[in-house]
Amino acid sequence: MPVKKNMSLKKNPMPTQDPAVRAHNFNEVALGYDEATALDEAARCLNCKNPACVSGCPVNIHIPEFISKVAEGDFEGAYQVIHQSSSLPAVCGRVCPQETQCESKCVRGIKGEPVGIGRLERFVADWHNTYATEKPTVPAPNGHKVAIVGSGPSGLTCAGDLAKEGYAVTVFEALHVAGGVLMYGIPEFRLPKAIVQKEVDTLKAMGVEMMTNVVIGKTITVDELFEDGYEAVFIGSGAGLPRFMGIPGESLKGVYSANEFLTRNNLMKAYREGSATPVMEARKVAVVGGGNVAMDAARTALRLGADEVSIIYRRSMEELPARREEVEHAMEEGIQFRLLNNPVEILGYNNPDDRRDPKNGFVRGIRCIRMELGEPDAKGRRRPVEVPGSEFELDVDCVIMSIGTSPNPLIKSTTKGLDVNSHGGIIVEEKTGLTSREGVYAGGDAVTGAATVILAMGAGKTAARAIDEYLKNK
Repeated sequence: MPVKKNMSLKKNPMPTQDPAVRAHNFNEVALGYDEATALDEAARCLNCKNPACVSGCPVNIHIPEFISKVAEGDFEGAYQVIHQSSSLPAVCGRVCPQETQCESKCVRGIKGEPVGIGRLERFVADWHNTYATEKPTVPAPNGHKVAIVGSGPSGLTCAGDLAKEGYAVTVFEALHVAGGVLMYGIPEFRLPKAIVQKEVDTLKAMGVEMMTNVVIGKTITVDELFEDGYEAVFIGSGAGLPRFMGIPGESLKGVYSANEFLTRNNLMKAYREGSATPVMEARKVAVVGGGNVAMDAARTALRLGADEVSIIYRRSMEELPARREEVEHAMEEGIQFRLLNNPVEILGYNNPDDRRDPKNGFVRGIRCIRMELGEPDAKGRRRPVEVPGSEFELDVDCVIMSIGTSPNPLIKSTTKGLDVNSHGGIIVEEKTGLTSREGVYAGGDAVTGAATVILAMGAGKTAARAIDEYLKNK
């Protein structure tokens, strides 16, 4: 029966926890669509003959097809459509920046708001995880072995696509749980870890082997993987090496990289009483940076009990790189945005009981300078310029640096003939992910530096196709 179209110009809003409540807990902020809302939102899709939304998706999900299934009430059928292209639908439905990708291409967005593609993807994945009882099909083995380095979004995607083709796939993860940045980097209130574990378990059920506590380059090298019978290797080890500004005071107690701060909380549960890896209690926290990771760190600090949390960013709100939804959530929760400001020094004192002691030891403040936007830089963004004589101090006792990360140099330094660029990213062929070593492919943040989950997934898919072709021809 044809579905009656919903021609509302606005998408169905996402229900969320009340900001005053959620700012003090780690429960998921967005609550998800119910069945009635999902049906209503799916009816907004025009099911275009030439769907531009698909071209905006880095993993090319058949979007109109899965939404049509939702509109018909066939939620499991919708999941199976998504799963043809994506191994992590419950994750993508939560953290993928649909507003700049698939939804930005939706024709409904020309005169109104686009269809809530991401919200529908999340609904479908959650419905499947709640109600589906059939185990994934395990394809017949094809006799080939592939090693995956890293269990983040690129590694898991590559592993899933190869497993569907019958490859014996082993994923090697340096940490004690699989999931990579999905586990250690994104907070529970944005991406529950049970959701990530469910996606990992689905891959295991398809025959993918997960080997944790294995540091490639230390425990075993890429060259030794080939000696052990693996015929191809995909490197998806991410970008876990934090960057700092190089300003005075960054070695003070109370200064964290966002990577360390979030890992301690997300993976090691530093927020729990009696944690083996606690973070210092802080009254006032400054987070330097304006991306999604900065929002995650600021909102986590608030939930840990900080009285005041500030985002310090050297450009204006228009240039802020974080997702608009995350910025809005942070504002609703009371995070302060100190824009057009840049740190020049972190101030310290020696004795936490005597703030008058000038010796460095613990953070007591951060000195910033005001900025104004000048001419555009090479990327087209207006370059921030210091305003002379505008320095000021903020009273803080914790500073979290969230200005980006770089690929860890360990794999490059222990792998023969692997070329990298000046930023430490592995150099690959764009259309295949092939590195300078035969049989070695790479993708995700290990190549590009810190980027989005969905772009890393797209790189994993690209490499999986290339590995399949390489081994079949070989």
